[in-house]
Amino acid sequence: MTSHAVTTPARPGGFGRAHAAFSDYSQRYQHAEMRRTDDGVLEVQLHTEGGPLIWGDGPHSELGHCFVDIGTDPDNRVIILTGTGDSFCNSIDMSWQGAMTPDLWGRIYANGVRLLNALLAIEVPVIAAVNGPARVHAELAVLCDIVIASHSAYFQDAPHFRFGTVPGDGVQAVWPLLLGPNRGRAFLLTGQRISAMEARDLGVVSEVTESTDLMPRARAIAAELASQPTATLRYSRVSLNHDLRQRLAQATSHGLALEGLGAFATWPE
Repeated sequence: MTSHAVTTPARPGGFGRAHAAFSDYSQRYQHAEMRRTDDGVLEVQLHTEGGPLIWGDGPHSELGHCFVDIGTDPDNRVIILTGTGDSFCNSIDMSWQGAMTPDLWGRIYANGVRLLNALLAIEVPVIAAVNGPARVHAELAVLCDIVIASHSAYFQDAPHFRFGTVPGDGVQAVWPLLLGPNRGRAFLLTGQRISAMEARDLGVVSEVTESTDLMPRARAIAAELASQPTATLRYSRVSLNHDLRQRLAQATSHGLALEGLGAFATWPE
């Protein structure tokens, strides 16, 4: 696999917007390691200091911007999103939040709105290779177009309702849509874990593989997709995600407002 800089201007038939060189934005983010093949398959590996991703202020602040850069580069033709080590995103650093102030929640709100909307705004297919537990922001994986998981993976909404936080940052729209209204609401209110195999049976995951086969399988799917014309790749994702983008655009701002109200109402004096 080779990484290379892109210096060509935005071109007709692409996004038509100025974009940074791959060599610039691929090194910009502390929690996303990027590699790109010559046929435009971009691998994005989430991490914290080279190990499994720990969710905190850094990922929450930067990944939405990262998805914007990825989405506005017309030379990215297929995306693979995966984690590091034995987890996709399994833990969270709560120390970054501190006392809930209007300034802090304003930052959380802005980054939260950007995060999922920017992921869905990427106009080429996105494959999630879920390499282990996805307990924190598992919706990043399941909002991808093709979701494959290792046998060790499972899905959970760990940091919200069970710990007194309103599940309002988009998860309230994503999981009832994927699981059905009743199962989805129960999933969010109970902190239920769904194994990779059960997620496949429920239609959340398309394939389950051995851990050693996960990335080779993701790369094989990506290469197959990348054989299609660029216009087909772009317009297909726009078409397939149109309704979902509208749903998330309507739900995320309102949900985050309720999450913020809940945080102010319950934060210790």
